[in-house]
Amino acid sequence: MSYKQLIEGQRYQIEAYLREGFSYREIGKRLCVSHSTISREVRRNRLRDSHYLPELAQSKTRRRRCQAAKYQVPALTIGFVEYGLSQKWSPEQIAGVGKIVGYPVSHEWIYGYVQRDKSVGGKLYKQLRQGRRKYRKGSRAKRVIIPNRVGIECRPAIVDEKERFGDWEVDTVLGKHGTGAIVSLVERKSKLYLIRKVPAKSAADVGRAMVGMLWRYRSHVHTITADNGGEFCGHEQVAEKLKTDIYFANPYSSWERGLNENFNGLLRQYIKKGTDLRTVTNEQVADTQRALNLRPRKCLGYRQPLVVFNELRSAA
Repeated sequence: MSYKQLIEGQRYQIEAYLREGFSYREIGKRLCVSHSTISREVRRNRLRDSHYLPELAQSKTRRRRCQAAKYQVPALTIGFVEYGLSQKWSPEQIAGVGKIVGYPVSHEWIYGYVQRDKSVGGKLYKQLRQGRRKYRKGSRAKRVIIPNRVGIECRPAIVDEKERFGDWEVDTVLGKHGTGAIVSLVERKSKLYLIRKVPAKSAADVGRAMVGMLWRYRSHVHTITADNGGEFCGHEQVAEKLKTDIYFANPYSSWERGLNENFNGLLRQYIKKGTDLRTVTNEQVADTQRALNLRPRKCLGYRQPLVVFNELRSAA
């Protein structure tokens, strides 16, 4: 009979059979394992008074496995993992980059490491995204009519393929009520993410921010896709200044601007929901933008958006 490692349920069965007076050989037959496996299990995991406890046996087994060489991760790799977490990279991103730079580790191990750190009072878990975002239910306030709106159905099909450099998505992220907003733009192919704080979620402020953010890249702005918020009512002036076309997603269809929605979720790791944006400096916003653009992306082969954007810009 081949050797098999015992599982937790079998350990409780062993205890029951021992109490009934069964021999190791008989217990082995009932559990379909070797009698020597039963003998070794009892010998290694019993108390001094020869009484076998399945809870203790399972605990000791887990401890031995964790101390085994195949479960140990080198200190340099752990240092790399903690560096990645400090940069707010996801475990999957850390694992992907780790394989490239010579620190191989699975994202499952990283999650376990963070959990073990938390159980002893560590703070690594605070670097991970917590839960899912919750969206406010729409109110029945008067809907804004955007003048001369052009729907996404008129947008060139090439934009959907995410293969052309220079197609952007735009959105706004609110802070605490009445404290301003953040305008966010993302380029669909390179995943470059731009953010700028504005004093109010008004069409004038948002329009100025969009032009200011994209002006240096205006030769690489083919289209911009926005939602139907009133802050984009000045889209015609923006389009004229940037010599581009602006399209609007369908109402309640955030997936049509999914990349921007994803990045706004990452932004919340740095600037929490409900933050008084008057307390957030322009330097902090710039640091956040830099961190997100240096964050490796799986869809880019774990390359950084800023690097990819500059390469595409030079080649264009």
